[in-house]
Amino acid sequence: MRHRYAILEAPSALGHIPEHLGGERAPGVLLASGLADGLGARRAGCLPARGYSSVPDPRTKVMNPQPLHDYSRSLADEIEAILDNGEFPVVLGGDCSLLLGTMLALRRRGRYGVLYVDGDADFYQPEASPLRGAASASDLAFATGRGPDIVCDIEGRRPLVRDGDVAVLACRDAADRERRGCQPLPPDMLVLDREYVRQAGAEGAAREAVTFLTRHGGPPDGFWIHLDADVFDQTIMQSVDDPRPGGLTWDDGIEVLRTAIASSQAAGLQVAIYNPDIDEDGSNGRGLAAAIRSALAG
Repeated sequence: MRHRYAILEAPSALGHIPEHLGGERAPGVLLASGLADGLGARRAGCLPARGYSSVPDPRTKVMNPQPLHDYSRSLADEIEAILDNGEFPVVLGGDCSLLLGTMLALRRRGRYGVLYVDGDADFYQPEASPLRGAASASDLAFATGRGPDIVCDIEGRRPLVRDGDVAVLACRDAADRERRGCQPLPPDMLVLDREYVRQAGAEGAAREAVTFLTRHGGPPDGFWIHLDADVFDQTIMQSVDDPRPGGLTWDDGIEVLRTAIASSQAAGLQVAIYNPDIDEDGSNGRGLAAAIRSALAG
């Protein structure tokens, strides 16, 4: 399916710890690296974030809970305007906490799922977070309703996405989650980890995830696509919080995204965590921009 794209820059670092700041520049760098070239995409503007603090809230143990709440509502407004215009939002972050705003936009409209393409499942409870309460380690937990009301029950719409309407693809953090005491992933959430993707092939695994999200009894209104740059192997992507071996190749990422975007049920895409401040020669950003452009071009 060929979409009409609208690119929204969402340079929020509200879900990051101070030592990981820098991703706020990612939207501009990715666009300068050619991400939108030849796509005919409309530029839908830029939504900066305000109110950052590196000190976790003592009551919720979450960093920046009120700014996250407010930004998520504003981001949802921007995404709804794009959807109302009949366009496919491409949201360039920023950190993974964007998920709260993107899923809020869709929750206002109905029942949607999410294809979560990420090296980590991002399911930590705040008190166990390896990022000292930063939401980028907990955004999927928050979106499924696990956590304090201020970030989980935005507009009284908890959960923003049901457990059984989530497909996590290519994560490789299971040992870390167990070691750090992360709450378990729910049994009705589809989890196709990196080893499964390796065995099934990127396209095959993506098709399985899309089939799950579009099954009878699944989310009837569509699904969102989340892409964290740390899903890629450290040989091609070092400019993330936690580069690791064993990740996807650029071709794998293109196949996964292209398969998902081709679905008539795909509602939009967000890209997170790439940090140009640690991309010394710009090669990581150019590779990421080229992969996303290729997937969007179909």
